[in-house]
Amino acid sequence: MKQSLYRSFVVRLVRNYIFGSVVAVIGVGGAILSGSLNVPRGELLHLQAILLISLLTMFVAEYFAFRRHIAPIRELFRSERPALPQIEAAYLRAHRLPSLAVVRTLGPHLLGLSLPASALALLSIRLGWVDLPYYYIGLAAAGAVLVACMHALIEFFLTAQSVRPLLAYLKTEGRRLYGADISLNGRVLVSIQRKFQLSAFLIGTFPVILFSLATQIRLNGWSQDLGYDYWRWAGLILVTGVGFSSLGAWLLGRDVQQPIRELYEAMSEVQAGRLQTSASDLYSDEFAKLMAGFNGMVDGLRSRERMNAQLLQSYYATLAAALDARDAYTAGHSQRVAEYSSVIGRAAGLSVEELDVLNKTALLHDIGKIGVRDSVLLKEGKLTDEEFEQIKQHPVLGENILLQVEPREAMAPLLPGVRSHHERYDGRGYPDGLIGEGIPPDRPHHRGGGRVRRDDVGSAVSQGDAVRKSPRHS
Repeated sequence: MKQSLYRSFVVRLVRNYIFGSVVAVIGVGGAILSGSLNVPRGELLHLQAILLISLLTMFVAEYFAFRRHIAPIRELFRSERPALPQIEAAYLRAHRLPSLAVVRTLGPHLLGLSLPASALALLSIRLGWVDLPYYYIGLAAAGAVLVACMHALIEFFLTAQSVRPLLAYLKTEGRRLYGADISLNGRVLVSIQRKFQLSAFLIGTFPVILFSLATQIRLNGWSQDLGYDYWRWAGLILVTGVGFSSLGAWLLGRDVQQPIRELYEAMSEVQAGRLQTSASDLYSDEFAKLMAGFNGMVDGLRSRERMNAQLLQSYYATLAAALDARDAYTAGHSQRVAEYSSVIGRAAGLSVEELDVLNKTALLHDIGKIGVRDSVLLKEGKLTDEEFEQIKQHPVLGENILLQVEPREAMAPLLPGVRSHHERYDGRGYPDGLIGEGIPPDRPHHRGGGRVRRDDVGSAVSQGDAVRKSPRHS
């Protein structure tokens, strides 16, 4: 299957090349020779032989250029297990093949065709085999440039279609062999504006220039004054046509690139997590569907984010309620800590994101009590020193519990508050004995640090959410 895919890929490229050659070289060049030149049949056959020899020279030059261009892809398919850099190099080369096809067409193609043809034509005229003016060779060279540009245009778009199955295969191989997602990562090899501008320019100017060259050849034998008048008229037509094609190509490229640029900017906003953005819905062509589809997708993401936020908040609240329900004595404590923390946070001017972290930290600040034995947590009466040391470990237990939650970056902002909510400004808190500014600022900080009946004696942010002290430490 691997080799059959490569053979199929090469066959498609060769087939595209033959098609482009037939249309651009044989079709256009043959039409000029047979329809414009008024020469005897024998001379026409001689000129067709020159064209055939030039085509063979061009094919040989392009063959070697083609082999060099597909070398990274060929080497990859020869390897039993290609390395990841080899797959990435082949992937990049496959993306570059349409542009390389243009280089190949305008390089070996143009030189391989025009140089031998010009040399053979000059020799034929000098030896008297063909009775044509020497300036026809200049017209033929201009025609060769025109034919090469037309062939390059066809080759570019056909190659762009042909490489897609190969690109899909290389991406699959990267994932299968190395778990790597091979991509250009947004890298632009050929801008759509340049592609549209050059294509529209060639399409617009090709008929005008072709007609002008063919007409000049057809006028052979007419008076010199008529030829001069013709080129004065034809020059004006050519300048007007080229100018109009250039303007039209520029306008078309700008009209296409503008919505793409706006859509890209909106996508960058979404990628950064800013879902309040939307794409400009000011178009009446197919871009209107694209913009509407993008905005619908963003609306769905916003709805999903709101739902996830509600579910996550409910999850935190439910977990806190379940924790508090374990001990009726402190029922509702975590929710009250969260409410008072939010009030104080808003008064302190915290941002929406900081308030959200503070609220979640407050709801889960006592999650470590899950790891404390009921015989200690629910004990009536005085705690022993050993039991109180167990109680003092619940901030560390809470941090360890949250460290197991995936993805870890989601819980990372909550960890300092959960671990340090029993630290005191004077350094007499636990578990780390932090002092002053060394205490994380976004903790639901409890006042009091002595040993108590329950480990919580209320929160500094809960403004008096008192719990009963043990007789020993009252």
